Formats: sequence, structure tokens, C-alpha cells
Amino acid sequence: MCGIVGYVGNRNATPILIESLERLDYRGYDSAGIAVIDGCEVSLYKTAGSVGKLRQMIDLNKNGGCTGIGHTRWATHGKPSRENSHPHMGDKGIIAVVHNGIIENYEELKEELIGRGHVFSSETDTEVIPHLIEENYGGDLERAVALTLERLRGSYAIAVMCKDEPDKLVATTKDMPLVLGIGNGENYLASDVPAMLKFTNKVSYMCDEEIAVITSSSICIKNGSGGSVDKKIETVTWDAKAAEKAGYEHFMLKEIHEQPHAIRETLSGRISELEAEIKLKEIGLTERQINSISRVIITACGTSYYAAVLGRYLIEKIARIPAEAMVSSELRYGELVLDENTLVIAITQSGETADTIAALKEAKSHACHTMAIANVVGSGITRHTNNVLYTRAGLEICVAATKSFTSQIVALHLLALQMGRVRGTITPSQSKQIITQLRKLPGQVMEILEKSRGIEKVAVKYAANEHYFFIGRGINYPIAMEGALKLKEISYIHAEGYPAGELKHGPLALLTAGVPVVAISTYDNTYDKMLSNIKETKARGADVIAIADESDTNIEKYVDDVLRIPDTHEMLKPVLSAIVLQLLAYYTARHLGCEVDRPRNLAKSVTVE
Repeated sequence: MCGIVGYVGNRNATPILIESLERLDYRGYDSAGIAVIDGCEVSLYKTAGSVGKLRQMIDLNKNGGCTGIGHTRWATHGKPSRENSHPHMGDKGIIAVVHNGIIENYEELKEELIGRGHVFSSETDTEVIPHLIEENYGGDLERAVALTLERLRGSYAIAVMCKDEPDKLVATTKDMPLVLGIGNGENYLASDVPAMLKFTNKVSYMCDEEIAVITSSSICIKNGSGGSVDKKIETVTWDAKAAEKAGYEHFMLKEIHEQPHAIRETLSGRISELEAEIKLKEIGLTERQINSISRVIITACGTSYYAAVLGRYLIEKIARIPAEAMVSSELRYGELVLDENTLVIAITQSGETADTIAALKEAKSHACHTMAIANVVGSGITRHTNNVLYTRAGLEICVAATKSFTSQIVALHLLALQMGRVRGTITPSQSKQIITQLRKLPGQVMEILEKSRGIEKVAVKYAANEHYFFIGRGINYPIAMEGALKLKEISYIHAEGYPAGELKHGPLALLTAGVPVVAISTYDNTYDKMLSNIKETKARGADVIAIADESDTNIEKYVDDVLRIPDTHEMLKPVLSAIVLQLLAYYTARHLGCEVDRPRNLAKSVTVE
């Protein structure tokens, strides 16, 4: 998730672009850059590092160009560096582009362009765009952009300028946010409203496949068929702090609502429903190596550890390889028997978790195969393994992990499916069934978010309780543990997650009348056993909140409240259940007046032991 801005008007564009980018630093801060048309030249400034570093290297008053674009980067292709920073330009130096998103077919386009003599200077997918636009340019920037879009596959928000048309920006979007700002004799564009709120509160939101031509005096928008679009102009009433959160009360809620996009990005370019194939070039393991693996260890801390536990179930069920999940601090100091046929997978959102990096280094010392699942390109863990599967969830600000967790689960599904297909433990038909349902996940997450008011009512109903139980079986057990963690870390309510079958082995001693028990009771081969566990807790006076399938007409007879998820493949239900539990925790903490985004005693990345 990157941030893009643009300005065209009658003022010096440079300070406006810099200030706008500073208001988007929550979207990415590993590199930044601007391009401004100054006279008959494009002045380009970019650097690895934050927008603050970019500000220091530019004389804001010297560059007097009135048209420009800018970008603050959250890397998805290529490490953070000046060369990989946006804006990108083509060979002729007349076109400059900033881009948010992923171009799925960039490798084939790049090969084709190199074959025609184009020279590339970065590792990014974005750089193919200015080269294609230059090839298509014949004096009409809008037409050149439209022709280029016909060649692109993926998701994108793009802003383009051309030195031969200095009073013009062209912008387009597909599956990514892009907002137009309307001023007096000047106009703006940005990924999010906060970027432009100091300069205008009049905005229009672009829709998929629309193309906007922006000048200092007008904004003309066309749809994918070339027809004119009459856009509604809205007045933003947020203050600057609320604007950073896109109108949400907390970053946590905003990030919960970003999960459809995060999941879509994690899947983007990696699945082929037609051939029932997974395309994970990043993992760097040959088919021979995958077939030689006799054991998988998944290591992580905190929320990522619960993704690891779930990943263990997936790899054993789909790829039929013995697997285990280990807390990183235990692995690094343990006496494990590791060898060259062991695959160690380290999961870390930040890529900087000290114990997880140390665990991976320990695995390498035993000649194991290693790989990482991480969210931050160029982070510390990437220096210790060449095989990194990025989740592409975008910057996560709230300490309590939400979108990074569900993206990790989706990445683990992809990994298990690829390994299963290589090893022949899952058929093309079975693989296609899961891939088809993976594609539907973002829409199903939206269904849950649209019904969140019901979750809020349940949260408020039980918020006064001092203790909570979360129970699940099999693949739902790690979701029970994660649900308990979410509740206790942001609401400070004591909560425990248990395998439901363990209730008789001690935990029932803690269960008293009125204690809420969240039972993840979706349809699978343990459903009947879960009903028995629910009856056990009800017999002791507990209040039971069930997470159940939409089609389950039986569950209401046994519980006090039901929170439903859309029907899907049983291995994908944990993703949807996790989102329900995130909202339950959020609304509980909010009702109690807790500091949701910065819970006490906790930090976002644990970079020390």
C-alpha cells in the first residue's frame, strides 16, 4: 500500500507535493519521490527513506513548476532504494508515473520492452508503465494511457504527466483508492483524503477503470467505454486526525476494513483458477526440493504464531508433510533435531522480530531449507533467507494485528496448495475448488463488515465480564487462541483460548455462571463434538456465543448468541471467523473506553528479546 499525490495549478507544486506526502506517511515510508514539470524539463527527486529525508534534499522554493506528482512507497517489488523509488520515467524522459498496486504481468511486458531496446533502471513492476506510455504517445497523453491500460493486468492507481503537456495530469484506477480534489484554479489527486485536506475539502472518488484528465481549470472523467462521467462533488467534514484514518474512529477499525483489499493483493498474480495452479516464484524451492522435504517447522511470535499453528494444519492436510508450530523464542534456545530435509518457515509481519530472526538463523546453521512470510520488503529477515513470500497487506499502524494476520493465513494456504500440487497430494479438482473459494474471500469479508452492527451489540452485551473463554477444534483452535489474544490485548479482559476437547482436563474448573464462552462451531468433521462441548459449558451456566455458518439452522437451539460467517470451504472459514473475533474485540474495547490503537505495555514490532 503506497501513497500517491498530484497537483496542477498556478502555484509552486513542490511544497504542496511534499506536504501532501507527509500526510500519507502511514501508507508507506521506505522511500519517496516527486517529479515536477519546470519549464520544458521534468525535475525528478527521490530517495530511499522517509518523506522527511526527501524534504531535506529539495529547495522547496527554487523549483517553480506548477504541475507535479509524488509518491511514498510501501515496497512490493524490489527492495527500498533510490532506484526503486517512484516516480518512474521512460527512456525519453518525457513521461513520469507514480503507481500504487501490483502489475501482475510486468515480467512478460518488461521482457518484451527490453527486446525492443528499452532500458530499465529498477526492479519494480511499475517501470513498465512509463515505457509503454512513451511507445503509445503521439501527442495525446489520455489516449496513450488508455492504450497502455489494455496491456496491464492487476490492480493499480496510476498518475501520469508528460513534459509536452505541462498543464495536465492523467489518472486511472482499478481496485485501488484514488480521490480527486477540486480547488480554485488548481486541482489535486491522492490515494487518500488527508493528503489534500489542507488545500481543499471538495473531493470526488474515482471508480474502477475510469480515466481522469486533470488540468488547473477542469477535471474530465471518462468510463472504460470512453463515455463521460458526471461525478458528485462531496464536502469532507473530517478534521486532519480523522482524515488519516479515512473517517474511522481508530486505525484498528480502518485496518479491519482494509482486509478485503489486503487479501486480494496477497492473492494477486499468484493463483490461476483455470489451471488450478499456484504461482509462488518467491519461495525459491525446486520441485525436487519440495519432494525431499520430510518435516516442516513454522516459527513465529504473538499473532503470527497463531497463523503458524493454523499453517501446520494446512501443510499436513494438503501437502501431507509432518509439520509443527513453534514459538520463536523456544526454537532458538531448544535442542531441535534439524537437517537438510527440514523446511523452517518464519512468519513476521514487520520482518524485524528479534526472536524470529534468531530462530531462522539457528535453522540455517543446521543446513535446513528456510523461507519467510513477511509484510515488509527489505526488512531484517529478508537478509537471512532468499525465499520470502510477501503478504502485501500494506502498512499496519494499530499494535493489534488484523489484516496482517488474515493475509498470513491466505499466504499459508497458497504455500500449502503449491506444495501439495508438486507432491501430488491434492488433485487439480480439489485445488481448483479451494482456489475458487479463495477468490471469493474478499467479497465474503465485505459481507461480514457490512453486518458488523450485530457483532457490536453482542460485544456490548458481554463487555462487563472479567473473563472470557474461546474454544475451537482442529483448524479453528488457533483462531480461538487468536480471538482470546485480541480481546485481552486491547480490552484488558482476561481471556483464554482452548482446544474444546481439553475442557474436561482442567479449564472447566474456571468456568462459572455467566462467563461468556465463544465457540467457533463452523461445519467440519468436528461439528458434532463442538456441540457436545457447547452443552458442557451451558450445563455450568456459561453464556455461549457461537461463530457459525450462515446455513447452520441448528446452532441457535444450543447457544445464547450467534455470529455468522458466509459459507465457504472448511479450510477458509478461519479467515472469516478471525474477522468476526477482531470486531468483537474492537467493539468491546471501544465500549470500555480503552486505547484501542496503542494498548498499554505493548509495541508494534518486538525488535529485542
